[in-house]
Formats: sequence, structure tokens, C-alpha cells
Amino acid sequence: MTSPRPTTTLWRPTGPEELELVRRLNWRAWPARLPHQPIFYPVLDEDYAIRIARDWNVKHDGAGFVTRFEVDAPFLSRYPVRQAGGKTILELWVPAEELDDLNAHIVGDIQVIHEFR
Repeated sequence: MTSPRPTTTLWRPTGPEELELVRRLNWRAWPARLPHQPIFYPVLDEDYAIRIARDWNVKHDGAGFVTRFEVDAPFLSRYPVRQAGGKTILELWVPAEELDDLNAHIVGDIQVIHEFR
């Protein structure tokens, strides 16, 4: 019997427009970045994602959502963890041109786990 492949849990704070694009992609992928978005930033801490969704997305977009998704752990090893502030403010910086590769390594569905309005 083989064990399931190892995954890493990531979170993504998002606004309603990006969430709608994820829905259109059947909850299996992130949409392409816009020209002014050269990096896709998933985070490694749920609390950090909550703070962004609640304190930033709600203020700017009227609603904020926290999503959770699993990615093949060996694939993610190519992206160093970036500390963007305190010890729990950890992100991965995925170049926009590599987002299709990341999407291909998502295991399961992208799930909404928190909603703020």
C-alpha cells in the first residue's frame, strides 16, 4: 500500500473578484496574475491570512475571504519561505509566469474557510 503524496497547506486571503475567478476555475486553480501583479503570494499561516482578509480586503473590496489549499510539498521546495514581518508572517513568492505550474500541483479543491464583510 502506498501512502498519499505529501502536501503543504497554504492559505490565500482574497477579495470577491479573485474568488469569483477561482469559482469559475471549478475551485481547482488560481487565475492568471494581472500585469501589475508579478508575484502570487500564498501564505503559510492561517492567522496571517485572516488578518489580511479581514483588515485589508474588507476595507478595499467590501468583503474578504480566506481560502485554504494543498500543494505537492516536493514541488513547493523550489520556493523559499519569505518572512514579510513577524515570525508568523510567512509567504511564498511564486512568479506569475510559474502560476500554471503551481496550479498543476494543487491537490484537491481550493476551499473558502473564512468570510468577512
